Amino acid sequence: MTECRLSFYGPLIAGATLLPSLVACSDAPPVVEPLSDEAMAAVSQNAGAPSDQLARQVDELFTKDELGETRALLVMHGGEIAAERYGDGYDQDTRFVSWSMAKTVTAVMIGMLVSDGRLRLDESVPEPRWSQTGDPRGEITLRQLLQMRSGLRHTEAGDPPYDSSEVQMLFREGRDDMADWATSQPLEAEPGAKFEYSSNTTVILADIAARVLTDSKDPEIRREAVDSFLRTRLFGPLGMDSMVPEYDANGTLIGGSLMHATARDWAKFGEFLRHKGSYRGSQLIPRKWITFMTSPSPRSEFYGAQTWLNRDSGLDREESLQDRGPDTMFAAIGHMGQYILVSPEQKLTVVRLGHSGAEDRKRMLQELLDIVELYPET
Repeated sequence: MTECRLSFYGPLIAGATLLPSLVACSDAPPVVEPLSDEAMAAVSQNAGAPSDQLARQVDELFTKDELGETRALLVMHGGEIAAERYGDGYDQDTRFVSWSMAKTVTAVMIGMLVSDGRLRLDESVPEPRWSQTGDPRGEITLRQLLQMRSGLRHTEAGDPPYDSSEVQMLFREGRDDMADWATSQPLEAEPGAKFEYSSNTTVILADIAARVLTDSKDPEIRREAVDSFLRTRLFGPLGMDSMVPEYDANGTLIGGSLMHATARDWAKFGEFLRHKGSYRGSQLIPRKWITFMTSPSPRSEFYGAQTWLNRDSGLDREESLQDRGPDTMFAAIGHMGQYILVSPEQKLTVVRLGHSGAEDRKRMLQELLDIVELYPET
């Protein structure tokens, strides 16, 4: 007798719900709804993966329930656009906020200053507040700041949320001079001993860059010095013409959270990282710096230098994702589900921008990795 079994079919079109269906006792394949013209139009002719599968996976990110709102999705394979789609009200000219994807941009800026010989990884950072005799914070190195192991009391997520170091710095008492607030915090651990993800830390890095680039304390001069450096050394060469970084009232780059750019420009940044700091034959930053950014730190297998790694708990530290995608994949990740996934072995960069809550984000990331796994490792 032929065995019949109970199975589940996921939503195939927007608004569908999960309903159990008895599979008929036959060898007939399940019925699959045809893809819409919009879904097929999102995929290029030479996508590097089966076009129908890629189109369906992209479509699900925009139409499937409980994933949040995907506003932009861009897949680059081998340097070419494989798929591109936008939600209602958004298009290729829309600037999307980075949130914490900005941290990875800041790390590149610091790497350029290190390669110029203006900063040193393993020396105490030029922070006047910490330079007083006997201040243990004077032992904090640039490497430790980049790897989120400064030891400073920075609590990224507090309970209640408005008590977190991030909120206090960005929106409350620290908002006008964010670096001053971040550097004023005491140590809670020996420098280098403990990993603690912190937007405060990245603002300190941005302030260090400003101090290196100008001696002026004038906010406008500080802002112009950093802005000019970024546009001359990074945004301009990459053609990231849409990039708009934000600065606080003291002229410090809000390097941990607030940069704005189109999906295509975020993809250019991902491709730049995939090519180890090279763009169209020009090496904009030493390859070894990108290797440093994408290598595990001594206190975290899943984090490098301002960059998430697909190791240990990897990509947001979700244990269910440990075995998905190559170990060499890395990411710039931002609040509410902003992602630049970069997989050198697959010649792949995937950008997802939108708005997803904590639970939606977990499901959305699984869908995003379904796209990644359509591409073979080389």
